[in-house]
Formats: sequence, structure tokens, C-alpha cells
Amino acid sequence: MSTPLQLTIAVDPGATGGIAVRFCGQEPYAWPMPDTDGDLRDEIEALTERADKEKLKCVAYVEKVGGYVAGVRAPGSAMFRFGEGYGYIRGVLDAHRWEVRLVRPQAWQKLVGLGTKGKATRTEWKARLRAEAQRRFPRLKVTNAVADALLLLDVSGIGGGE
Repeated sequence: MSTPLQLTIAVDPGATGGIAVRFCGQEPYAWPMPDTDGDLRDEIEALTERADKEKLKCVAYVEKVGGYVAGVRAPGSAMFRFGEGYGYIRGVLDAHRWEVRLVRPQAWQKLVGLGTKGKATRTEWKARLRAEAQRRFPRLKVTNAVADALLLLDVSGIGGGE
């Protein structure tokens, strides 16, 4: 959870991921991952500028990725592109002097309290995560793109970071 003088973001990397933001414990907001690296850089820069003006500490929770997507080993070329994007996100945050905390998907999902994916299909599991995010944030329009980031943001700071 955010401290009163903190800007917290949660990032679900990847083309179908998203970013969730909370300023000083206020209601969060979220959007899908930007289409281009330049758009991502500009969004992080704008958040950093606002935080600097308000003298806020900047903390980013980033889902720690590996060679598997939804428990299935992905092709090398796809993982290279995914890893390249993940590295870019980390680099932009580092360049803007954010404190970055990496969180394994299993860690934040355990804190959410829905159990494990088990035998559910990827679609079924994503629907459960989206429904839980919508339950937690009823005033927001929760989509698959932002659900994971919102849930990661919601459980950040209570044991999910590594």
C-alpha cells in the first residue's frame, strides 16, 4: 500500500499488459501498456515530473518475468521480444530514479487470495483476475489489460515484493 508521500505504480509488462498508478493513497487509475517505447517513456516521465513537484517518493512494482507465459514455455523469438520490452521498462524506471521492486506472479497472485490457476484455462484464469480487480475497484472500468497491474498495485507493500 502507498505511504502518504508516495507515488506507486504497478507494471504488468508485455504488449497485453498494463500500468496502474496510485498517488498518495488515492483511488488508483490504470491504462493498457503503451503501443510504443516512446509513449511509455513519456508516460513515466510525466509521472516522475508530477512526483518531483509534489516531493513524492517513486516506487514501481514490476512483475518479474521469465521464460514462461501462463505456465507454458514460450518460443525463443517471442520471449526475446518480451524480454526486450521488460528490459526497456526497467531501464526507463531506473533512468528516472524510481525504486523498482520485482514481484513474481505467484507472489502477488497468492496475496490476492484467489488460489492458483490450477486446471483453469488461461482465459478462465484471466477472467477470475479481472473479476477480482473489478470487485476491488468498482469505480474503474477493469479490462484484461489492466487487471493484473491493478491487483499487483493493491497488494504491493504487504509482502509481495522481492
